[in-house]
Amino acid sequence: MWFSFDMGARGQIPMELILILGFTFVVSLLFLSQVGEQNELNTALASARTGAMEGANMNSFALYPEETFQNYTSDHGSLIKPSTVRIIKVDYKNQGMNPHYKKEKIQIRVYASAPSVRTPAERNCLGDRINYHVRMSISQSFKTENLTNKLYNPAFSPRYVFTTGDVVWV
Repeated sequence: MWFSFDMGARGQIPMELILILGFTFVVSLLFLSQVGEQNELNTALASARTGAMEGANMNSFALYPEETFQNYTSDHGSLIKPSTVRIIKVDYKNQGMNPHYKKEKIQIRVYASAPSVRTPAERNCLGDRINYHVRMSISQSFKTENLTNKLYNPAFSPRYVFTTGDVVWV
């Protein structure tokens, strides 16, 4: 029996209670560290989805900075017209510890569909825009914009460094 209410066993209840509470505390610390890591990764992936949607919406509205607009006008005419881009899914791959940054490296890959964008060059431009917004959104979520360059490549969180792979068009 765990607890003895016999008067001759004074001090046994507090000792057993201290052991149980100590064990519970240690187990909860181990559990919380795992939850913290998963929470950080979930926050990054949610930010990546938000960024992918922003990048896709920018193309849907055909809103571009002036320099990009000039480039698209001369080289990628169909990108200056509004078109529908659908984000199918956002996936990630843990690539292990990055020795340069001393953080785990996560590569994010976006799967998208845009029937009106047909040429590989135009899909590449559109994919670059989506990936830019993915990395920017992650950097903003963790307030690490100052740790990266103007293209937010790579993006950082306290435990991870994030890169993006080419958008997969389905």
